[in-house]
Formats: sequence, structure tokens, C-alpha cells
Amino acid sequence: MEGIFLTDVTLAKKTGNEQLKNKMASISREFSYEDTAYHLPVSYALTGIAVHDRSTASDVFTKTGSNPLVAAECLLAETTAAEGKEPAPYTGFISDTVIRKLGYSLVDGSILGLALLVGTPKSAESAAAICRELQEKYMLTFLSGGVIPSLSSAGVKLGLDYRLIPLGSKPLHSVHFVDIVARVAMMFGGVSPGDTHRLLTYAAERAKAIVIVFPGLSDEEIAFVDGMRVLGFPILSLGEYESGDWTPATPSDVVRTGMDIKGIRVTVTAIPIPMACSPAFEGKSIRKEEMQVEFGGGRSPAFELLRMRNPGEIEDGKVTVIGPEIGSMKEGAAYPLGIVIEVSGKTMKKDYEPVLERRIHNFINYGEGSWHVAQRDLIWVRISKEAFSKGVKIEHLGKLLASKFRMDFPQLLDAVAVTLITDQDTVVAGKKEAEKIYEERDARIKGMHDNDVDTYYSCTLCQTFAPNHVCVITPERPALCGAISWLDGKIAYEISPSGANQPVEKGALVNAQNGEFEGVNRFVKKASHGEIERCSLYSVMEFPMTCCGCFEAIALMLPEVNGIMVVNREYKGMTPSGMTFSTLAGTIGGGAQTPGFAGISKNYILSDRFLQGEGGIERLVWMPAQLKEELKPRLVPLLAAKGHPDLFEKIADENSAATIEDLTSFLARVGHPALAMKPLM
Repeated sequence: MEGIFLTDVTLAKKTGNEQLKNKMASISREFSYEDTAYHLPVSYALTGIAVHDRSTASDVFTKTGSNPLVAAECLLAETTAAEGKEPAPYTGFISDTVIRKLGYSLVDGSILGLALLVGTPKSAESAAAICRELQEKYMLTFLSGGVIPSLSSAGVKLGLDYRLIPLGSKPLHSVHFVDIVARVAMMFGGVSPGDTHRLLTYAAERAKAIVIVFPGLSDEEIAFVDGMRVLGFPILSLGEYESGDWTPATPSDVVRTGMDIKGIRVTVTAIPIPMACSPAFEGKSIRKEEMQVEFGGGRSPAFELLRMRNPGEIEDGKVTVIGPEIGSMKEGAAYPLGIVIEVSGKTMKKDYEPVLERRIHNFINYGEGSWHVAQRDLIWVRISKEAFSKGVKIEHLGKLLASKFRMDFPQLLDAVAVTLITDQDTVVAGKKEAEKIYEERDARIKGMHDNDVDTYYSCTLCQTFAPNHVCVITPERPALCGAISWLDGKIAYEISPSGANQPVEKGALVNAQNGEFEGVNRFVKKASHGEIERCSLYSVMEFPMTCCGCFEAIALMLPEVNGIMVVNREYKGMTPSGMTFSTLAGTIGGGAQTPGFAGISKNYILSDRFLQGEGGIERLVWMPAQLKEELKPRLVPLLAAKGHPDLFEKIADENSAATIEDLTSFLARVGHPALAMKPLM
């Protein structure tokens, strides 16, 4: 029946389940996925059993009542082991590292939900329209089966950068959509492997996911898709599949219908410019051969600056261009650019300027044909040839920025005006003035210490997925995701007093060395729903802060060498602990408090408060070489200022110490100070 419409879904499910069951018996080799701590994630989440061979697969299949999701996962894993991953553009299994990088986007509002498109659409244009609507409504979309070549034929750009992820050529590759939800539950939600009830509850209540089905599914594919209903995913049929359990829809209303069923709310106001605008485009890149023109990036002078003005001094929505427009610029050349944004509002404060200014980066990248990196006077902006061909001008960047600032900060800003400068002399003069303002800002916040304030700030954004996790942000300890500083938290609270960033009064000191305060303990206990009694801000050993899963790095003790190791999520190799980052991360996420382990931001390594409870930076014995090189320009002078000018070279990496035995020998040979410090245990 493959390739035609099926009108009896119930019969197809029965037939398909039997076919999947028979295929399970044909599994003949061992199989596993790389870059994950969760084995075959669906099977592992449902049963707690690590599946890697036919015998275990059969056991799990039986234990789960011949679950079609388990069957599809095992069959696909064996096929991948035998034949390798499908070539580009297909992604196949998506690593834990990628999911953790998405973690913050899943909770900060730039991704509101997940969608799966499976099957073969009647019309490539209608499928493209559905995908565009999902992008514009802040949905992260996964694709499997014939919809992928259909979209490619319609010129739709696919990939994680565009939030349209082509999993595989067959509908059964949709199991990678399900395994992502399973891993999110275990990574961020504190769901223990094998706790089926909690997994299903979590998926139904917290995973805002919908499934859109095109025609042409076989019996076993129908059975597999229908199996997703147990996770609370609504199945929306565009292929004339008739079932009381599937919701019929048309291409024009399927996205709205699915989002309504799952309670996903989004208000999107179109910006009147000739390119689409959505967070879906934020991760894209514009390569040199794709660009019409560029600005800054060391090739020409460029800067950006946001200034507060008094009410009445600026005209809301006014966009001014000083200098030539793109149409008079040479293709492929670099030109100067100044971006000056003036804002006013009754509740706007001067301290908010740098925080709002950093949003320029996000907003320009929301444009489908515009690209922005860096900040201040280091910015680099490109406009694509495709956008230029559609009529995009410098002026439209101004309209994009003015609109997004008003949309995203309606309670704060009453007026936004944007000036874009492409005249060389005016940019150079404006850049000098901007640099003076940057220096004034830095002087206001430079050297701020935890002891200088009585109030810290919380972040509970990640409670969307990790219900008991509470991040406490101090001037010297950024949020573990690296995205929010103390000043960001302070301003976020002032802008939105009922939001995720709340003031945390320090209260009486309990332990100065570990950074434990009565007020922080009270707040954390309440915000974690009574799960966490105590929290030390500067210790990895005693009552460390909880972890959600989107941390930039992990610090953990290595008692064999009396030191602390740090591994960042980009590092995929084995560490001296005998575990990869993925394995380590799988043990500490979901709002858990795990003595000996702490999720941290990279910048926290440079803080004077870094693991103060265990003796600070002198305990640091191992980091991946890439992370060492990234931090070197700031870490070397910091260590010298602390009286350890040679410590940087004494910190091992994977090249000098791959195992704990290697590390022991290396540290002894170089005379690392951790060996002479007080024992960790």
C-alpha cells in the first residue's frame, strides 16, 4: 500500500506493527550512536536499558509492548551501523552537544515549540509555505521523507542554521525527532532513564511538539507515526488519512491548528521590508561568494551605538541613511558603516544602554539576508546577493532594528530612531565618539565584585525544562549558560519585574569561603520547590549550584591528582576522568545538585571566585587545548597577576595528558601547585 492514501489508519497501524515486529527479528549486528550519553535514547528513556545489540533490542521491544518507536529506533540504528549515515543534506542522529547548544534557545522564547514534517507533500510550494510559517512563528522544524527533496526543489534552504533540519530520506528517520525529546527530558528535565510515567508526563506537558503528516506512508510508517501520540504529540493529517486520533488539516491552517492544540502562543507582526524576519534565520551565515556587500570586519571602519534620549527628542520609527545606498556600491566590496540607535522611554535608564545595544546583533541576524557578528567597533555586517535582488537596502536594516526594539521592549521604549551611516568621514568621526562612550561604560562596571552588592539575581528561564533548577547570578559568577551577567539580570528584572530574573537578597553569611548565604538558601529552597536546601556559589564539593543542562562547561574534581578538571561542551574526546563531556553532562543535568560536579560558564574560569571553596584557579589541572587557547589572552595575565606566571603551561590538555595516569605524571613533572594543596577528600 506504500505510495497511496490510506483511509483506515487503525488497520494500517495493526499491519504496520506486525511488519516492524518481524523486521526486529532480522537485526544481526551491534549498533550505537556517537556523541551521546544516552545510547538509543528512546529505548533508554522508556526502560533504562542501554541497547547495543539484537538480544537487548528484542528484550526492550518486548518490555515496551512491541512499541513501534522502539522498533524504528533499533532498526534504524542497525542500518546506520551497517551502511553509515546518509550523506548531506541529511543529518541523521543529532549529537548531545548540538542539543545542549539549543538549550538556551528552547527557554528564552526564540524557539516556542518543535514541529515534525513527515512524508511527501502534493505540492512543494505548499510545503515551503508551511515551513516559512513555522520559521516565522519561532518553531524549530524537523523533516523526514519525501518532504526534504520537495523543499530543496522549491529552493528552500535547509539546515540547523535555518531551523529546518533534514533528518533523513525515509519517514522512519523521524525517530530522531522523538529521541531529541527523550534526551531533552533526561538532560534538562531530571527524568531518570526507565521512569516511563514521568517521561510521558514530561513530554505531554512540557514538550511543545506537533507532527504534520503528508501522503504516501506505508503501514509500518503509519504505525510508527501513530506511536508518537503516547508522548502527547498531536498528529495532523494532510494526506487524507482518516482516524479519530489524527486531526485533519489543510496546508493553510495546519500550523495554526497544531499550535492551538498544544497551546503554543505567538504574536508575529510583519515588518514592512522585502525580507523575512525571524529567529529562525539567526544562526545562518553569508559566505563571501553569497554576499552583495559587507561592512567592517577589519576591512572597513564600522561601529554600533545605542544612546538614551529624553522624551520628545526623537521621532519614533524614523530611519535616516547618511551616505550611499547599496545600489551604488560595488558588488563584493567592503564599505564603512555606523549604526546609531536612539531610544527614549519613561522607564528607560542610561545603565540599560549596553544591554539593549547587544540586541542589535540578534535583530540584524533575524533578517533572512542580513548577517552580523561581534559588537561595538568590531562589528562585521553582510547583505546577501539574494536579499539585494529582492530590493533590500541599508534603509531596511534601520526599519528592522526600529521595529524589533519597539516590539521586544514595549514597556520600556516609547520611541526608537535609527541612523545608518555609510559615509567614510562621518563613520570615522562617529566611531571615535563611540569609543569614548564605550570606555565610560566600562569604567562604570569594571572591577565590580560580589562584596560590592547586597543583591544577586536569579534566572529560572530553564525551569521550562528543568523544573527545580535555579541559577544564582553574581557580579563575579555569570549564569552557567554564559548568556546572562549580573547586570543583565538586574536590568531584566527592572524591565520585567515578574520575569525569570528575580532579586536574591544575600542575607547573613554562612560560609565565606564557599559563598553560602542565608538569603540565597531561602530563595533557592523556595524557587526549587523545596528540593534544594542549601547552595554554595563558589564550591564544587559542598552544595554546588544545580544544573539545567545548557551549561558551557563542566568543572569536576579529580581526587587522584587533588585537582579540578574543566571540559567544555565543544570538546568531543575522552577526558582523564574516563568520561566524555556528553557522559558527564548526562549525570548532572535536570536540576540536580551533584557534589564534585558543577556546570559553569567559560567566563567563570576567569573570575576571582572560580571554585574559591576548593582553593581557586590553583586547582585547575586540565582543560581541552581548544578551550585553553580561547582563554589564553585573558587567562595568562590573570594568572601572572595572582603570582602564578607559569601556571598556564602547567595546566594539561588532551595532548599532554589523555588519561588520569598521564595526568598524574605530567603534574608531578611540571610541579603543579594542586599536588601540594589540602586534599579535596
